[in-house]
Amino acid sequence: MTESARYTPAEEKAIRETWLATNKATCPRCDLTMRERPITGGSFGLGYQRRREWLMCPVCKRSVLFDAARGTRT
Repeated sequence: MTESARYTPAEEKAIRETWLATNKATCPRCDLTMRERPITGGSFGLGYQRRREWLMCPVCKRSVLFDAARGTRT
């Protein structure tokens, strides 16, 4: 059985919750600190300014993208 190239939904949720609470996250598969890459953009009619975060593991290259202001996937 091969390992998935994506995080499971439960892993993504745990990463988001940890990052929102501590402003840092650890890869659940590699146990290393994930790198942050902010994604900028205007509101474009959304009614609020997005603050999206893209967290990447430097080893396994998996990543998670979410809206930091809302704590949800984008």
